[in-house]
Amino acid sequence: MVDPFVIHTVELRKTYDGVEALRGLNLQVPAGSIFGFLGRNGAGKTTAMKVLLGMARPTSGDARVFGLRPASPDEGVDIRRRAAFVSEDKSLYDAMNVDAMIRFTASFFPRWRADLEQRYLRMFELPRHAPVKTLSRGMRTKLALLLALCRGAELLVLDEPSSGLDPASTEQVLQALVAHVADEGMTVFFSSHQIADVDQIADHVAIIDRGRVVVSGALDDLRRDYRRLRLVFDSDAPDAPFGAPGIAHVRRAGRVLTLLTTAGTEQVVDEARALAPASMDILPVTLKEIFLETVAVEE
Repeated sequence: MVDPFVIHTVELRKTYDGVEALRGLNLQVPAGSIFGFLGRNGAGKTTAMKVLLGMARPTSGDARVFGLRPASPDEGVDIRRRAAFVSEDKSLYDAMNVDAMIRFTASFFPRWRADLEQRYLRMFELPRHAPVKTLSRGMRTKLALLLALCRGAELLVLDEPSSGLDPASTEQVLQALVAHVADEGMTVFFSSHQIADVDQIADHVAIIDRGRVVVSGALDDLRRDYRRLRLVFDSDAPDAPFGAPGIAHVRRAGRVLTLLTTAGTEQVVDEARALAPASMDILPVTLKEIFLETVAVEE
């Protein structure tokens, strides 16, 4: 049976000098998805990407990319042949100009797409003869993306793809990624601190905190399932226990009791009404709110 997930990890762990960077990471990235990988600095996002690409060996657990093991020398080579990685620092050769950098990279990939090269040169307005060392941070990002998008990869792994870009360029790059996935049928797995970027283009998302996934799923499902209940009382909010399933977070502040729920709200609402609040509102929750509430729970 073919695994429907391009990336699949089970209880993945990675320890550096006694510190657990990954501590039981369970991740499933569907083929053909644009998958946003969210987390704070130090949450384990970059470590996870390095393990998936065979650039670091896991301490324990299992990781598969295209059904292959990144830790295996032979299978790791095959993964890197089929996947493209753009690191946060956008590593490029400063001694070359833009055209030489493109020609050098293209020589390693028999499936290099000259048509896409021309498209992204025009779209990103990259000056062919400009030395790489003179490029702005944003232009370096665009060049690194061109090199990744044109090589015929099945999986694109991006670490902070909008880093260094102004708002107009960010929009341009995000739309280019969406169009590329639609046209070429590839999978994009990207980490970002910009929740708005993830919210705009991702169809699946995982939130990682301290080395493990705390929220994961289709973004439409998360938007549908998460709700906030806001109860206001005539006096201080009661410190009452809730037995309903799916309560992710409870916060009390004076007369206000706020509940974040992740499942059906009917049972939660019944319990809330039994507390006789003066008012009760059921509110939708944004991805940013889910992120902030979820990582706050793990503090």
